[in-house]
Amino acid sequence: MGPHLLSTTNSFSSASSSFVVTYQSSFLPTLLSPSSPASLQSISAVQTEEKPETQAKPKKTTLTGPKLYKKNALKTSRSLPPASLPVTICNALDDLINNFIDPPILRPSVDPRHILSDNFSPVTELPPTPCPVVRGSIPPCLRGGAYIRNGPNPQHLPRGPHHLFDGDGMLHSLLLPTTGTAPATLCSRHVHTYKYLLEREAGAPVLPNVFSGFHGTAGIARGAITAIRVLTGQLNPLEGVGLANTSLSFFGGRLFALGESDLPYSVHLSTNNGDISTLGRHDFDKKVVMGMTAHPKKDPVTGELFAFRYGPVPPYVTLFRFDKEGNKVGPDVPIFSMRDPSFLHDFAITEHYTVLPDIQIVMKPMDMVLGGGSPVGSDRAKVPRLGVLPRYATSEVDIRWFEVPGFNIMHALNAWEEDGGSTIVLVAPNVLSIEHALERLELVHSCVEMVRIDLRSGTVSRTPLSADNLDFGVIHPGYVGRRNRYGYLGVGDPMPKICGVVKLDFERAGNGDCVVARRELGPGCFGGEPFFVPEDDSEGEEDKGYVVSYVHDEGRGESKFVVMDAQSPELEIVAEVLLPRRVPYGFHGLFVSQAELRSQRALH
Repeated sequence: MGPHLLSTTNSFSSASSSFVVTYQSSFLPTLLSPSSPASLQSISAVQTEEKPETQAKPKKTTLTGPKLYKKNALKTSRSLPPASLPVTICNALDDLINNFIDPPILRPSVDPRHILSDNFSPVTELPPTPCPVVRGSIPPCLRGGAYIRNGPNPQHLPRGPHHLFDGDGMLHSLLLPTTGTAPATLCSRHVHTYKYLLEREAGAPVLPNVFSGFHGTAGIARGAITAIRVLTGQLNPLEGVGLANTSLSFFGGRLFALGESDLPYSVHLSTNNGDISTLGRHDFDKKVVMGMTAHPKKDPVTGELFAFRYGPVPPYVTLFRFDKEGNKVGPDVPIFSMRDPSFLHDFAITEHYTVLPDIQIVMKPMDMVLGGGSPVGSDRAKVPRLGVLPRYATSEVDIRWFEVPGFNIMHALNAWEEDGGSTIVLVAPNVLSIEHALERLELVHSCVEMVRIDLRSGTVSRTPLSADNLDFGVIHPGYVGRRNRYGYLGVGDPMPKICGVVKLDFERAGNGDCVVARRELGPGCFGGEPFFVPEDDSEGEEDKGYVVSYVHDEGRGESKFVVMDAQSPELEIVAEVLLPRRVPYGFHGLFVSQAELRSQRALH
């Protein structure tokens, strides 16, 4: 990542989105009761028109650091009305904190001049723009579908400290041609969250950067200013404070942009021209409140979707689910046996169970108030646990917790049952050096492990699958919750920059390194999370399909979409699409098939 990126983010994707934003989303609504002032600001979307950016001729050198940040910074071109007195006062107080109390220069790990440099620098929106297939041809199972990648992309220059997780969500969608060599269409659009629309109208940041800004005395001051903005009607946290910058999911005929600090945002991808539009924040007929995980699990057999939300006040975790039509069904299941507000970014399901991690990254707001620290940190005295609960449970009465010392996971690859349901197997990257996970990413190493839980005896065993620094893993989506053999993961150099992709064979567990295929992206080339797309006739051959990802060449300043043969020992590239401009490094992606795109429905 380079010495100038002391800690841009971590393999937790959004640790994935924003880990601490969940703290804000749970805390701010308590400032308002239903009887609060009715003058809270309401923002509506305004259509903007932009011209496609032209592809610059590749150069031998690229701008780095603050230069590139300045070159690509997003600016408002509209003249804004004079600010009201409360707005002026709050802005002045923000400037005082950011310039004198907590200037970014004092904390390089959250200095936007360093964080938003090179290919982490934000880009403007890109209307649908054609891009050529420059190598091979698009395989039939991908044709007519779209690969969409989510990630942080701030629309305004940060006023103060900035963590990569604090960026507004932007979707980079590549609509693939219906024939093998016809041009594809790239489109990049912000997700129109409440925060995005509010700050677009204001022409500047309004909500504080929670992951980087709520630190020590300055964090308390920023919280007070936010409270003043709420009470004076400048913002309404009940409309959502999330970024929708982490991942995507398609279920119930709808495509959603996800960030765990808020409700899902329904988006629509046009099959006519490839454009993306935000339909709105979706509460599933007011049955989902506050937030939802960015990593829900879709059962490929039943079509059901399992999810959860978490926060800093009891119950720290609540489970819920949806039927195959996308309707929330059954009661919420609060997990009161989660003893402290742990970071629960991901989880796993099996055919009959839900598996919850309880790790050593915890929310500690009082550390900020009393000790001048961050509201999120590690607890080395805590012993990580895995909770196992029947997935159709209506309460937590049957949950069982199993201690797994030193096992801290951000992402789960898969889980399944063996021995007639008496054994649960979980495969996931274990984050080592957890104390550095939030501030010094370059020191973090994730080792993929297989954990076996014997439900009869209560014993837990662990087997490492590879010594490589691996995360951002995926499997064949048809095997979620069922026993599978292969996983595909990004190689950190360090995270979140991915220098290669590996294929793991889980059946080799206990017999040394389980890597059976590897693709290095090349000198100066970095990608993101790989995504596996199965062939249409792949039944019986789990790895018959393709691994896809965006890849950026930092030397040439070019970005490409690459398609790799998952059965090839070297994950051979069979197709490449040259993109009209660079795609910044991001978090999680999704492939949506042509049939799914055609089945999209609008909000009621």
